[in-house]
Amino acid sequence: MTESPKSSQPGPMATPLDEKAGALYRFLGCAVDQYMTRAVISVTGAVTLVELEALFERYDFNSFPVVEEGGILGIVTKFDFLRAFTFTTGQMVPHYDELMRRQVADVMTKAVTHVEPQTPLTRVLELMVSFATRSLPVLSLEHKLVGIISREDVMRALRETTQCARIEAGNPPTVARPASRKDPPPTTSR
Repeated sequence: MTESPKSSQPGPMATPLDEKAGALYRFLGCAVDQYMTRAVISVTGAVTLVELEALFERYDFNSFPVVEEGGILGIVTKFDFLRAFTFTTGQMVPHYDELMRRQVADVMTKAVTHVEPQTPLTRVLELMVSFATRSLPVLSLEHKLVGIISREDVMRALRETTQCARIEAGNPPTVARPASRKDPPPTTSR
C-alpha cells in the first residue's frame, strides 16, 4: 500500500513531491540567531545627515539602527534621509547645508518592527514581504540590540538549507556559470 502524494502522513514510498518539499522543511526550522549579523553598525540620534551620508556611502547599507545606551530608539534609512529633502507647498526650501546639519533623531523612523533571536525565519520572511523592508533589527528580551537580519541573510538560509537537502538526496545544486568575456559567443545554426 502506498500513500497518495497529497497525504501529509509519511508513507512507505517517497514521492518526488516529498523530496522537493523536504528541502524547505530544513528552512522551516531555522531561527534568526542562526543567520543574523551580530556585529551591527549603529548610529546615535546626534549624528548629522552629513555624517549619515558618509556612512551610507562607506558601508552601502540601506539602514542603520539608532541606538543609545544599548537601547534602540529607531532606525534611519536611505528613504528617511531622502525624505528630509522633500518639499511641499507649505515648506520653504531650506539651504542644503542647513538640511545636512539636521540630526538623525529628526528624520529617523521611531516605530521599529523588530524580531528576537528565537524568531523563525519564516516569520522574518513574512514581515519583510509585508512591510517591504530590507532588514530588521534583532532585539534581546531586554530590548537591547543584538543583531540585524537582512534579506541577504534569509536568502543565504534558503540557499544553504535547500542545498544540503539536495546533496543528501543525490541531487547536487546546479549553478549556471555566467559567460566570461573570454568565452566565445554562442554559435547559432542557420
